[in-house]
Amino acid sequence: MSKIFPRNSRQTLPTAVGGDGCYVIDSSGKRYLDGSGGAAVSCLGHSDVAVTEAVKRQMDKLAFAHTGFFTSEPAEALAELLIAHAPGDLERVYLVSGGSEAMEAAIKLARQYFVEIGQPSRSRIIARQQSYHGNTIGALSAGGNEWRRAQFGPLLLDVSHIPPCYEYRLREDDETAWDYGQRAAQALEDEILACGPETVIAFLAEPVVGATAGAVPAVDGYFKRIREICDRYGVLLILDEVMCGMGRTGRLYACETDEIAPDILCIAKGLGAGYQPVGAMLCTGKIHDAIASGSGFFQHGHTYMGHPVAAAAAHAVLTALLDRGLVERAALMGDVLQNRLAEAFGQHPHVGDIRGRGLFRGIELVADRNTKEPFDPAMGLAARVKRRAFEEGLICYPMSGTIDGRRGDHVLLAPPFIISESEIDELVRKLSIAVEGAVGA
Repeated sequence: MSKIFPRNSRQTLPTAVGGDGCYVIDSSGKRYLDGSGGAAVSCLGHSDVAVTEAVKRQMDKLAFAHTGFFTSEPAEALAELLIAHAPGDLERVYLVSGGSEAMEAAIKLARQYFVEIGQPSRSRIIARQQSYHGNTIGALSAGGNEWRRAQFGPLLLDVSHIPPCYEYRLREDDETAWDYGQRAAQALEDEILACGPETVIAFLAEPVVGATAGAVPAVDGYFKRIREICDRYGVLLILDEVMCGMGRTGRLYACETDEIAPDILCIAKGLGAGYQPVGAMLCTGKIHDAIASGSGFFQHGHTYMGHPVAAAAAHAVLTALLDRGLVERAALMGDVLQNRLAEAFGQHPHVGDIRGRGLFRGIELVADRNTKEPFDPAMGLAARVKRRAFEEGLICYPMSGTIDGRRGDHVLLAPPFIISESEIDELVRKLSIAVEGAVGA
């Protein structure tokens, strides 16, 4: 009997023993096409020699050096490369071990920044409903998915949540996409004024919402208006690109499509591509310098932050993305995937929306295409799709609670950037079998 404490004690999982390009192989020899990159992690697939060699070389040189005593060559090189391609005024990199850690660091840095500049009354974060920002207490507090938050409610921070920019569900019939985006963004200004501008630290959002809503991008103009509102009231803009960043949407940083830059940006998942646990928080020089010229000490930290081996892996991943043209490939193959999904599901009676950017795509499943009525949550549709797809040898990321944390179902797709057209055809074929089997079961 396994001594592992699993995610779900009622499931018995196969044992993964190998990886081959876009496939994971279990101990029986069965191959699974990784249609979601695990959780939008494996952007390079599962057998990239350049990355594994970089890890080995670093292990031979230096495995660990605590950042309370040393910096390291891989950490410095990774920070340089990230900032060389970063948008706006992002100038500093804080390396951590994953997305939740990056978001926790961002929240704490935002608060300390205002303390350092003499505005300690600022203590409130504003985020969006149906967002997901991680599972630590601070990150979970910022997240707006009620199912994930419910049982931990008494432990969470008091964070305001405004409606998301969710065109499929929230745009009125007589409203243009632009007008809807401006109305959705106005909710932020309304909430800032309701709270009192002098109390607000930051607004936190995903450029493309991932796990909880299924690759929902903002409409054109929404984030530009958000940026204007934040600037007007001196509120920091924190963007969570943990899932959608590092080329996933066809741009290295997802916010580039929206033509804005944040004050703080968080990345993980695709940064390490699964070869090492790593994440990063990037911030502007202005924020860093406020700490440096004030207390001089960011009151935060983790043992494994800036880990040399993780940094070496991430540097190799980022180099691969840039030098092999894989970010551009993610955009190109994303169009192929979108077209194949449209062919297979565009007129499907139980598919309401197909959306996303690059190789970050979602399909929203509905009981009635015309009314957008979701399936009964008691049906457990997302779990059915996941189980049926897995039987077919496809890893995908179905989730329930798309609309409000309870109602609605979607499937998130985020395959490796190296995926071929024939593998996209396999993905869509197996997903079609899974959807049909789950809806008809």
